[in-house]
Amino acid sequence: MARRALSFYFDYISPYAYIAWHRLQSFAQEHDLNIELRPTVFAGLLNRYGHKGPAEIEPKRLYMFRDCTRLAAELGVPFEPPASHPFNPLPPLRASLLEMPEPTRRALVTRLFAATWAESQDVSSPEVVAEVCDEVGVHDAAERIQDPDVKQRLREVGEEAIALGAFGVPTFVVDEELFFGNDSFPHVARFLAGDD
Repeated sequence: MARRALSFYFDYISPYAYIAWHRLQSFAQEHDLNIELRPTVFAGLLNRYGHKGPAEIEPKRLYMFRDCTRLAAELGVPFEPPASHPFNPLPPLRASLLEMPEPTRRALVTRLFAATWAESQDVSSPEVVAEVCDEVGVHDAAERIQDPDVKQRLREVGEEAIALGAFGVPTFVVDEELFFGNDSFPHVARFLAGDD
């Protein structure tokens, strides 16, 4: 029998998506899920609904970083935020959609999240993203992320997210049921168990 799929809509700009990615590894194993990675431009979702991002609202930005620092400490997840936030997440998002085997893609997403949120690297730089890509065997990324087909694929994933009802990241979709936020794991677990 095929494993159930969980689509993970994420943007590297979100510290909550970073923490969720850490949690999702063991959660997927525990529930025998196949993770389908869906890099999504968070700003596209915000624009669709006319919202500001958390980092654009000063008290919310301060709270978000404190909250994520606490969550990361509680979960034992390294947390060293980027020097500048918000930043342009297009280079790492596009890199995550390049042609590669799925195990490599998972490794790349892990490394790009770590570069952003554990190592405070500037992933808005195509050169930095290319270096991270090289580490996991994805070469020539700085040039390849400029391909119009890759840019179009990223737009399509955003449109797909909106069509499903996504309004933020991280978003999880299982059997067409949408769950939003790093705190929705217990709800996903109940849904998977048929006890939602």
